[in-house]
Amino acid sequence: MGIDKYFNGLVYWPKYLADWINNIAPGTAQQFMYFVGGVEIAAGILVLLKPRYAAYLVAAWLAGIVINLFSYGEWYDVGVRDLGLMGGALVLGRLASVYDAPLRRRH
Repeated sequence: MGIDKYFNGLVYWPKYLADWINNIAPGTAQQFMYFVGGVEIAAGILVLLKPRYAAYLVAAWLAGIVINLFSYGEWYDVGVRDLGLMGGALVLGRLASVYDAPLRRRH
């Protein structure tokens, strides 16, 4: 979905941004979505490379999305879906802590 934040092909993404976030974020809602798209693309790459750590970053990002959607007061169905995705990211992080080797320090 990160790439679509630049093109609004699937949906017009700024409509999902809560007013209070739009009021404190610099620039327009669409410019904020460009930032969101970049973060989501980077998160996807990080999960691909090191899920042991990045899964928890994705879970935190999804928690922010859930807060945004619930505070908007209209997108509860999407917020509940993202709450489930956050749970999946936490499970991935737990599984990766067993199956993905930790980073090693060089001496």
